[in-house]
Amino acid sequence: MFGKVKRWLGIEGVKVELVLPEQVVASSGVIEGKLRFYSMHTQKVKSVRVTLTEKYTRGRWKNKLADLYKLAEIELTEEIIVPAEETLELDFELPFTLVKSDMDHIGDKNFVLQNVVNAAKFIKNVKSEFTLEAEADIEGTALNPFDKKEVNIV
Repeated sequence: MFGKVKRWLGIEGVKVELVLPEQVVASSGVIEGKLRFYSMHTQKVKSVRVTLTEKYTRGRWKNKLADLYKLAEIELTEEIIVPAEETLELDFELPFTLVKSDMDHIGDKNFVLQNVVNAAKFIKNVKSEFTLEAEADIEGTALNPFDKKEVNIV
């Protein structure tokens, strides 16, 4: 009885981990990584959703603003059997496109204005943080395992 409750809540169930490169080149437009699964009991993964989000912050102190943008998402729908006490790895590729502001477009077109754009971004404290999140849908559980990691896009 207690074992069924633990499995339903995801305790001792499948754990998912993102394995990512240290840096991703923005011009490539693809994040190549691995999903690592581990479980204490044999279980079935019905699907996995991988999402790339950008947290765009600007301003300082009380005037600080932040927006979240979903840049890319894929859903891997193949069923995966995770064997007990073994690690299983699954490769994935997530294509993405970065959204550029009007200031970035001006800086890209004109070499002279690039330094002016960078100075304006520094004054306004403009930053972008990229996060990759993987959530697995496990058969027979109420709480799905997930992993979230920061991605360094250069």
